[in-house]
Amino acid sequence: MLALRRFLVPRRCPFEIHDVTLCHWPAIDRIGRSWIDAKRTDEVVELTLEPWLPLLPTLDLWFDVDPGEMHHVRDLIPTLDWEGGLLGVRLRYEPSNLGDLYKDFLAAVADAEALRAAATQAHAEKIAAEGQERPEPKLTLWPSTLVDYLSRRLAKSFTIRAFTLDPSQLQAPLNGQARPQSMPAASLSLDGEPLKGLVRIHDIPAQRGFGEEAPSDEDEDAPAGSAGSRLSDQLRSYYSKHLDPTKVPDVKDLGALQAIEAAQDAFDQKLTESFEAAFSEVEGMGYPGVTDPKPKVSTRLKAIDGLNHSSAVTFVVDVTPAEGEAVVPVLRLPENNNGLGYQNLISMIFRLMSFRDSWMRVGKAATTNPAAVIEPLHLVLVEEPEAHLHAHVQQVFINKAYEVLRAHPDLKDTKLRRSQLVVSTHSSHVAHEVSFECLRYFRRLPAGMVSRIPVSTVINLSEVFGAGNETARFVTRYLRAQHADLFFADAAILVEGPAERMIVPNFIRHKFEALSKSYITLLEIGGSHAHRLRPLIEHLGLLTLIITDLDSQASGTTTSVPPRPGAGQTTNNTTLRRWVPARTSVDALWGATPAERTLEPAGDPLFAVRAAYQLPVDVTLPGAATSETAYPYTFEDALAFENLSFFAALPGTGLVAKFRDAIAAGGGATTVGAAMFTALKTGKKAEFALDVLDAEMFEALSVPHYINEGLTWLQERLKKKQIEILPAKEGVAA
Repeated sequence: MLALRRFLVPRRCPFEIHDVTLCHWPAIDRIGRSWIDAKRTDEVVELTLEPWLPLLPTLDLWFDVDPGEMHHVRDLIPTLDWEGGLLGVRLRYEPSNLGDLYKDFLAAVADAEALRAAATQAHAEKIAAEGQERPEPKLTLWPSTLVDYLSRRLAKSFTIRAFTLDPSQLQAPLNGQARPQSMPAASLSLDGEPLKGLVRIHDIPAQRGFGEEAPSDEDEDAPAGSAGSRLSDQLRSYYSKHLDPTKVPDVKDLGALQAIEAAQDAFDQKLTESFEAAFSEVEGMGYPGVTDPKPKVSTRLKAIDGLNHSSAVTFVVDVTPAEGEAVVPVLRLPENNNGLGYQNLISMIFRLMSFRDSWMRVGKAATTNPAAVIEPLHLVLVEEPEAHLHAHVQQVFINKAYEVLRAHPDLKDTKLRRSQLVVSTHSSHVAHEVSFECLRYFRRLPAGMVSRIPVSTVINLSEVFGAGNETARFVTRYLRAQHADLFFADAAILVEGPAERMIVPNFIRHKFEALSKSYITLLEIGGSHAHRLRPLIEHLGLLTLIITDLDSQASGTTTSVPPRPGAGQTTNNTTLRRWVPARTSVDALWGATPAERTLEPAGDPLFAVRAAYQLPVDVTLPGAATSETAYPYTFEDALAFENLSFFAALPGTGLVAKFRDAIAAGGGATTVGAAMFTALKTGKKAEFALDVLDAEMFEALSVPHYINEGLTWLQERLKKKQIEILPAKEGVAA
């Protein structure tokens, strides 16, 4: 959002030196050093923009232009045979005049060197006078480097220029990384402001200052031109632009103007009477004399003056009448006494209305510049609208904001004027109210992966599922029902059912300290549906652990049976069969190594998917002398087999009672497993999980081996992901 504001609204949001990528600073300093060295040796410097090109901030804009709208972009048309469609413009922040930058920088360096020489001379004279040797004090003078010079002179030295792009060379991003087309250093820039008359741009920044008084005109510390964030400030601005009767008045404004003038005359008379004694006292001092002008106080009332105070906007408080009270009093609170979320919501909606009316030249805005053409595009940037807003209100805002921008009679059904709303957010409530084709996901990559510094790539989620995809409908509805934080998580854990959903987070909290401090989203999604999230997870590059069930079935049938080795059983779990480890045989699933149960795409060391499912375990039944192998079928019996003593004594009914009875009956691991398998067919798993969580000795439970292995893997991968600098790879640009 900051980059968009820098390029699109530079008057309100000018560039700063830190907007030039930090790793490019040494290259800029080398350019400055070469200028200084050439000056000292009287070499001729060839000033060219070519060494600057890889270092300059750029923004590519692409427009989709219908043939009937070509007159709007006549100054941007790249070739004579262009007949509509895509049209590209590159905005580049570059030196406005290399010759002036060269001379001004060297002049500043010369002044600094002269001052340093004077300081050295003064120090030498002081030593000579005192006769005592002293080290020369450290002295750093501006500018020490070209970057140091630009830190103070960037706005003077740089400007934004626009260049046309070739639509035939447009390339789609590859793995989320943009592939901008190259341009020759000698490319000619466009004259004037290419976006003027084409795009109207408004923005709502994240820092909106709610709960604070707007800075007064006398406040020397207030930033120049800072707009008020309070609703009363916006009302004044809206009134001034669209409603003020003193601006190009018409017949409807005459009544208001007459009322203002009558009030002004009455107030003038009262002021004259009030100040008469004071002026008489001043005249007693001999001034004014006969020939001096006489002081007189008069007023100049404006209708907008009624909004120039902190209580211009108030909120009426509901009140019930007191006993015997005939008239209910009206109680009002100033706007800063209201909730910050309420202020934020009203403020943003009102700003959107004001943006729309400003674009469409509503009211007085139409008369102040009647010749102005309404731009065909209206771009509105809103940064983090969720500040202070309740979750439900966040959803309401994002659903209604675009409607507000289009709520004008001339915008309802037309395609000649387009509104585009760009919202940045950290709120899953906002993200889940928007369709996938409208979402752009920023994926952070550490230094050393694609660049020398940490960067973000932008994933276009409209390409995840394709058009009209049944999987897209399922995932959209599922995520909205779950309110998952999938887009904002460090990693995801997909679990099979309600028991895992309740118990696994407690395992993490008590036994995986590093994992518990990470931002993990845990989704309950059955094994038959987890694979539907695959396109989304792979596009996001989201580290994922799938905790699922073996779901063994008899060979050649769909009948569920207890797992047995060498019986030719297959799995009914679609995730295990189609995604990872992509095996159907139960014996093959048991034989898969940890590496084979992990999917790691080449070229992306941060992304991996791991499947965790029931594996054979060695158990010793209560009272037995030797251990034997058990073959769990699902999470519940795997948990019981690895905590036999716990479940043998766990009080409870339902599934807990049946497990307790099966363990007490004994007969070997196979017999106990068969009894548990039968109990699971009719048992209530959520009730089972609640009984386990309610146990006093819950923290002593052993985590089932397959889950422990998966969580340990995820924890180690997250530790690796948190390292900002990866080993340098061949081909990474310097």
